[in-house]
Amino acid sequence: MPSPRSSSLSHSGTLILVCGLPGSGKTTYAKRIEPHRNAVRMCPDDWIEAILEDPGNERERNRLRDPIENLQWNLAKNYLKKGLTVILENGFWAEEERTLYAVEALELGAKIELVYLEAPDFETLWKRVDRRNSAMASKVFVMSREEAQSAWDAFQVPDREEISFYDDYEIVTWTD
Repeated sequence: MPSPRSSSLSHSGTLILVCGLPGSGKTTYAKRIEPHRNAVRMCPDDWIEAILEDPGNERERNRLRDPIENLQWNLAKNYLKKGLTVILENGFWAEEERTLYAVEALELGAKIELVYLEAPDFETLWKRVDRRNSAMASKVFVMSREEAQSAWDAFQVPDREEISFYDDYEIVTWTD
Protein backbone atom coordinates (compact mmCIF):
# COMPACT_ATOMS: atom_id res chain seq x y z
CA MET A 1 0.00 0.00 0.00
CA PRO A 2 1.58 3.32 -1.03
CA SER A 3 2.21 6.04 1.52
CA PRO A 4 -0.18 8.99 1.59
CA ARG A 5 2.71 11.41 1.95
CA SER A 6 3.96 13.07 -1.18
CA SER A 7 7.55 13.85 -1.91
CA SER A 8 8.96 16.41 -4.27
CA LEU A 9 12.42 14.85 -3.88
CA SER A 10 13.68 12.64 -6.63
CA HIS A 11 14.23 9.14 -5.37
CA SER A 12 17.80 8.10 -4.95
CA GLY A 13 17.66 4.53 -3.80
CA THR A 14 15.30 2.45 -1.74
CA LEU A 15 15.73 1.53 1.91
CA ILE A 16 14.05 -1.66 3.07
CA LEU A 17 13.84 -2.02 6.84
CA VAL A 18 13.32 -5.64 7.86
CA CYS A 19 11.62 -5.59 11.23
CA GLY A 20 10.99 -8.53 13.52
CA LEU A 21 12.11 -10.59 16.47
CA PRO A 22 14.90 -13.18 16.50
CA GLY A 23 13.57 -16.30 14.82
CA SER A 24 10.88 -14.46 12.86
CA GLY A 25 12.67 -15.08 9.54
CA LYS A 26 14.35 -11.73 8.86
CA THR A 27 17.53 -13.15 7.35
CA THR A 28 15.70 -15.84 5.38
CA TYR A 29 13.34 -13.21 3.97
CA ALA A 30 16.11 -10.69 3.22
CA LYS A 31 18.21 -13.30 1.42
CA ARG A 32 15.18 -14.32 -0.63
CA ILE A 33 14.38 -10.80 -1.86
CA GLU A 34 17.99 -9.62 -2.24
CA PRO A 35 18.55 -10.95 -5.80
CA HIS A 36 15.06 -9.97 -6.98
CA ARG A 37 15.52 -6.40 -5.80
CA ASN A 38 19.16 -6.23 -6.94
CA ALA A 39 19.87 -5.06 -3.41
CA VAL A 40 22.73 -4.79 -0.97
CA ARG A 41 21.79 -6.79 2.15
CA MET A 42 23.30 -5.85 5.49
CA CYS A 43 22.94 -8.07 8.53
CA PRO A 44 24.72 -6.95 11.73
CA ASP A 45 24.82 -10.51 13.06
CA ASP A 46 26.83 -11.68 10.02
CA TRP A 47 29.46 -8.98 10.56
CA ILE A 48 29.64 -9.49 14.32
CA GLU A 49 30.09 -13.24 13.88
CA ALA A 50 32.81 -12.66 11.28
CA ILE A 51 34.98 -10.52 13.56
CA LEU A 52 34.21 -11.96 17.00
CA GLU A 53 37.27 -13.81 18.27
CA ASP A 54 35.50 -15.85 20.97
CA PRO A 55 31.96 -17.00 20.09
CA GLY A 56 31.23 -17.36 23.81
CA ASN A 57 32.13 -13.76 24.64
CA GLU A 58 28.65 -12.31 25.05
CA ARG A 59 29.98 -9.00 26.39
CA GLU A 60 32.11 -8.39 23.30
CA ARG A 61 29.28 -9.54 21.02
CA ASN A 62 26.95 -7.02 22.63
CA ARG A 63 29.60 -4.27 22.56
CA LEU A 64 30.03 -4.73 18.80
CA ARG A 65 26.29 -4.34 18.03
CA ASP A 66 26.08 -0.52 17.95
CA PRO A 67 29.39 0.12 16.11
CA ILE A 68 28.53 -2.48 13.45
CA GLU A 69 24.99 -1.14 12.97
CA ASN A 70 26.38 2.43 12.72
CA LEU A 71 29.01 1.36 10.19
CA GLN A 72 26.40 -0.46 8.11
CA TRP A 73 24.05 2.54 8.26
CA ASN A 74 26.81 4.89 7.04
CA LEU A 75 27.53 2.53 4.14
CA ALA A 76 23.81 2.19 3.44
CA LYS A 77 23.38 5.96 3.19
CA ASN A 78 26.18 6.12 0.61
CA TYR A 79 24.55 3.30 -1.36
CA LEU A 80 21.17 5.05 -1.22
CA LYS A 81 22.72 8.26 -2.59
CA LYS A 82 24.03 6.18 -5.50
CA GLY A 83 20.53 4.93 -6.26
CA LEU A 84 20.91 1.42 -4.86
CA THR A 85 18.42 -0.62 -2.90
CA VAL A 86 19.60 -1.47 0.61
CA ILE A 87 18.09 -4.09 2.90
CA LEU A 88 18.81 -3.59 6.59
CA GLU A 89 17.85 -6.50 8.81
CA ASN A 90 18.62 -5.01 12.21
CA GLY A 91 15.33 -6.14 13.68
CA PHE A 92 14.15 -2.60 14.40
CA TRP A 93 12.30 -3.53 17.59
CA ALA A 94 11.30 0.04 18.47
CA GLU A 95 9.12 2.43 16.48
CA GLU A 96 11.51 5.27 17.32
CA GLU A 97 14.46 3.45 15.75
CA ARG A 98 12.48 2.61 12.60
CA THR A 99 11.39 6.23 12.29
CA LEU A 100 14.93 7.60 12.71
CA TYR A 101 16.25 5.43 9.87
CA ALA A 102 13.24 6.17 7.66
CA VAL A 103 13.44 9.95 8.14
CA GLU A 104 17.18 9.99 7.40
CA ALA A 105 16.60 7.95 4.24
CA LEU A 106 13.83 10.37 3.18
CA GLU A 107 16.21 13.28 3.67
CA LEU A 108 18.50 11.58 1.16
CA GLY A 109 15.60 11.36 -1.29
CA ALA A 110 15.24 7.60 -0.94
CA LYS A 111 12.07 5.55 -0.97
CA ILE A 112 11.38 3.73 2.26
CA GLU A 113 9.81 0.33 2.71
CA LEU A 114 9.01 -1.64 5.83
CA VAL A 115 8.80 -5.41 6.01
CA TYR A 116 7.43 -6.68 9.29
CA LEU A 117 7.99 -10.38 9.99
CA GLU A 118 5.27 -11.23 12.44
CA ALA A 119 5.29 -14.20 14.77
CA PRO A 120 1.69 -15.24 15.46
CA ASP A 121 2.41 -16.04 19.11
CA PHE A 122 5.33 -16.53 21.50
CA GLU A 123 5.27 -20.36 21.36
CA THR A 124 5.60 -20.34 17.57
CA LEU A 125 8.47 -17.88 17.82
CA TRP A 126 10.18 -19.93 20.52
CA LYS A 127 9.94 -23.13 18.43
CA ARG A 128 11.66 -21.32 15.55
CA VAL A 129 14.38 -19.89 17.85
CA ASP A 130 14.96 -23.29 19.46
CA ARG A 131 15.24 -24.93 16.00
CA ARG A 132 17.65 -22.20 14.90
CA ASN A 133 19.70 -22.67 18.09
CA SER A 134 20.10 -26.38 17.31
CA ALA A 135 21.00 -25.83 13.66
CA MET A 136 23.63 -23.11 14.18
CA ALA A 137 27.17 -24.13 13.25
CA SER A 138 28.46 -21.25 15.36
CA LYS A 139 26.79 -20.71 18.72
CA VAL A 140 27.36 -16.93 18.77
CA PHE A 141 23.67 -16.05 18.70
CA VAL A 142 22.10 -18.90 20.67
CA MET A 143 19.14 -17.49 22.57
CA SER A 144 17.53 -18.83 25.73
CA ARG A 145 13.79 -19.04 26.20
CA GLU A 146 14.06 -16.25 28.80
CA GLU A 147 15.89 -13.99 26.32
CA ALA A 148 13.28 -14.74 23.66
CA GLN A 149 10.49 -13.90 26.12
CA SER A 150 12.22 -10.65 27.06
CA ALA A 151 12.53 -9.71 23.37
CA TRP A 152 8.87 -10.61 22.82
CA ASP A 153 7.85 -8.33 25.70
CA ALA A 154 10.03 -5.42 24.49
CA PHE A 155 9.10 -5.51 20.79
CA GLN A 156 6.91 -2.69 19.46
CA VAL A 157 4.65 -3.94 16.69
CA PRO A 158 4.27 -1.41 13.85
CA ASP A 159 0.75 0.04 13.97
CA ARG A 160 -1.39 1.33 11.07
CA GLU A 161 -0.31 4.92 11.55
CA GLU A 162 3.37 4.03 11.45
CA ILE A 163 2.95 1.70 8.47
CA SER A 164 1.16 4.43 6.50
CA PHE A 165 4.34 6.53 6.66
CA TYR A 166 6.23 4.16 4.34
CA ASP A 167 6.16 4.18 0.55
CA ASP A 168 5.41 0.47 0.70
CA TYR A 169 5.15 -2.21 3.34
CA GLU A 170 4.63 -5.91 3.75
CA ILE A 171 3.57 -7.96 6.75
CA VAL A 172 4.79 -11.55 6.61
CA THR A 173 3.54 -14.13 9.09
CA TRP A 174 5.49 -17.35 9.50
CA THR A 175 3.36 -20.17 10.83
CA ASP A 176 5.85 -23.04 11.21
